[in-house]
Formats: sequence, C-alpha cells, structure tokens
Amino acid sequence: MRASLLQIDVNPHESVGSRRERVAGLVREQAGADLVVLPELWPVGAFAYEDFDAYAEPAEDGPTARAMGAAAAAARVWLHAGSVVERAGDGTLYNTSLVFGPDGALRRTYRKIHRFGFDKGEAVMMGGGDEIATVELPDAVAGLATCYDLRFPEMFRQLTDAGATLLVVPAGWPARRRAHWTLLARARAVENQAYVLACCSAGTHGGVEQAGHSQVVDPWGEVLAEAGEAEQVLSVELDPAKVAETREQFPVLRDRVLGLPEPLRGRH
Repeated sequence: MRASLLQIDVNPHESVGSRRERVAGLVREQAGADLVVLPELWPVGAFAYEDFDAYAEPAEDGPTARAMGAAAAAARVWLHAGSVVERAGDGTLYNTSLVFGPDGALRRTYRKIHRFGFDKGEAVMMGGGDEIATVELPDAVAGLATCYDLRFPEMFRQLTDAGATLLVVPAGWPARRRAHWTLLARARAVENQAYVLACCSAGTHGGVEQAGHSQVVDPWGEVLAEAGEAEQVLSVELDPAKVAETREQFPVLRDRVLGLPEPLRGRH
C-alpha cells in the first residue's frame, strides 16, 4: 500500500482559488499511490481566522469538494483531502475533513471534535464534531483525526476499538510546538500499534509559522519518512499486515484494564 502525504505551503500571497487548482494538480500527479493525504484547512490556512467566514463552503458540493473529487478520480486514488471550513445548513462553521474514493465520490466526512484556541479563534468560531469517524480502505481501516485531536489519546483508543489500523491526522500545527507534533504522532502509533500518517502544512499564514515535518510512523513507532519545513511530497510503502503482526508479537492491547468499551470487557 503506497501512501503519499502532500505537505502544502499555505502562502497568504497565493489566492485560495489558485491554491485549490495547484493542489488538485499535485493530487493528479500521485497516480499509482493508493492513498493521498492533504493538510488541515489548506485552502485558507488553519490560523487565518479572519478568512474563515468568507471561504466557508458546503462539505459535499463546495468548490474544494468538487476539485478534490475530480482530482481523486483522475489519479484513481483514495484521497483524504485534509479539511475545509464547512458551512452547515444552519450557518454553523465546522472544521471538516473530506475523504474521496478512487471514483471521485465523497465517502466520509469528519467534523473536528477538539477545537483549538483556548476561548478564541477556532474554539469560538466553529462548532465541534460529536462522533469519531473511520473509513474502510481496500487494505486498512483509516481512523480520522485532525491536528489538536492528536493531544487526546482517548479519542485514538476509540478509533482503535472501532477497528482502525491506520490513523490519519491532517494538521496546521505551529512551528513553535514542532517537538510536540512529532512526539505525539509517534506516541499515538506506539500506544495503538497502528500506522500514523501525520500531514502538516508548510509556510506561514495568519502570522503563524507552520511546523511542517509531516511523517509516517509504523506500528512499532519507527519513523518511515519525515518531511522538512518546506512544501514536500512524502511517498511511503506501508505493509498492512504489520499492524496485526505487531499486535500479535507484542500484545499490549489485550492487557488493557481501564476504559474498555462494553463489547471488549471480559475477553481477557
């Protein structure tokens, strides 16, 4: 299974329309990959709060969904198109991830549960999601999370319990906390014995320099590939069987005692 992470430079001097067109072209270039992943809120910028309302769009048929669906179909790839500022029917804004199949159809959405900002920015401008999301790929089950979600391990445990073997985390993580970004991605892989695909944006927007350093981590916590700070494409071969092998060889998950979901209790 080949995965490509597109670490996009979200430059405020590039128009949203131009970036959307450019990124669609990059997705088309990934023909031959099985899964392509984009960063969080790459059309507008995760910290460009003043632009959220102006560039909010419907999740299912907005300009980003149309462009990304067409690009996924052209490349014949599964595409996690990062996230967009979704405007729901009642006017509420959400940070919503979009996942397209190789036919270009929208297969899954995920509204970010944990909103960042501590009483400002995203935390007050957007509604929060209320359910975890997974999507079944041909060789893996992908659990969906977004940026700040990475700090909440209980969410990833729920994704693992829901069958996830691959954890996909688009982000617009600040450079000043880059060490946390890379550390937490590895931690989520180790504790859940799953692949983590952590795709961050590059550049500076909203006055906030981005961390970059997208990475692919295997179920044992080994970093298979890591980007630098600039725009970059990471392409990595994943072995879907390695998740089951790791969980069998080092069966730590079966020794869980606290926080077990009801169907798993009493199996030890």
